[in-house]
Amino acid sequence: MDFDLSSEERAFEAELEAFLSERRSPEVMDAQPEQLSQTVDSPAKRGLMQQLAEAGWLGMSWPEAYGGQARSGIYDFILTEALSRYGAPQPGKGVGIVGKTIIRNGSERMKQEFLPQIIRGEIEFAIGYSEPNAGSDAANMQLRAEKVEGGWTLNGQKVWTTSAHFADWYWVGARTDTSHKHKGISLFLIPMDHEGFTIRPVHTIGDERTNEVFFDDVFVPDEYVVGEVGKGWTYICEALDLERFAMMPVGPLEMKVEALLDWVREAECDGEPVRHDAHTRAQVAQLATELEVSRMLQRRVICEALKDGVPTVESSQYKLFMNETGQRVANAALDLMGPEGQLKPGEPGAPAAGRFERSYRYTVVDTIGGGASEIQKNIIARRGLGLPPNF
Repeated sequence: MDFDLSSEERAFEAELEAFLSERRSPEVMDAQPEQLSQTVDSPAKRGLMQQLAEAGWLGMSWPEAYGGQARSGIYDFILTEALSRYGAPQPGKGVGIVGKTIIRNGSERMKQEFLPQIIRGEIEFAIGYSEPNAGSDAANMQLRAEKVEGGWTLNGQKVWTTSAHFADWYWVGARTDTSHKHKGISLFLIPMDHEGFTIRPVHTIGDERTNEVFFDDVFVPDEYVVGEVGKGWTYICEALDLERFAMMPVGPLEMKVEALLDWVREAECDGEPVRHDAHTRAQVAQLATELEVSRMLQRRVICEALKDGVPTVESSQYKLFMNETGQRVANAALDLMGPEGQLKPGEPGAPAAGRFERSYRYTVVDTIGGGASEIQKNIIARRGLGLPPNF
């Protein structure tokens, strides 16, 4: 199987790298790009997204009728990877999850209202699936949507909504029918400045802000129901299938491994270069190998997606291995650095500027968000290996 990019794709990648290098700035890009933090908004970050739009790089795989270029999804992947290496904001939620679902299932009015704003980089979305009792089992969501004249009234709670404190619109799953688990869910679009919202911050162990969102008689007009009532779960799964190869870039892991290698090349212990230690060399060789395995698992996801397949098993294999490799990199770094490795970013004498102390905490979040590692193992066991439930 040939995973190499074509000459045209490599030229696009080089153009992107030059574009991002010229605009490298702490106001726009995370100083530690392997963290891939997307929890802070700013005019500068939104400005970068609009510059990407002006260059024609947002929604490249969208149909031309909606402002796209009908390009292969590989271009979206190249864009996501390049942005991730620079710690830049990602276009994934709007262009991918929201935009592509509206293109396939939204009303004409919804397409006219939202698609131009999305492809111009003018609008940010928060995604509301998880609830206190519906995390990994998102189909168990209980946020209630009751039919009223002209629309729906929503009451309940969402949790782990990362962008709720700065997004413009909320893409929300809610229960419209209590008699069916999967067929009783519908999708809604709601402005985040709705007076019925209460947003409370939740700060994670990885220094990210996420949010609880409480709904108190939040009214949503019928025209802001996405697609058909009761088909929300189908749309949620469809969006994940469409965007799996662009939602989990390997770039952050590459940057993490490279940062550790940079430290090993320069560090000393008791007057001797750390790079000469046999144990250290074996550890970094193992991690470099696992990085390459992660790349190949990711390429399998991409290949299946570009063939219009549904890479459910492949993406679970990739997410599980890639995220847990990230944990092993952070663990190894702190072991090799000794007590100084526990110094936080910004503290004097912190090895690698404290990158791995932060990374050690952040990688816990990686193995939970987007489906915990245990869920990925179940998918691999049941769908990939054909094992029965509760094996």
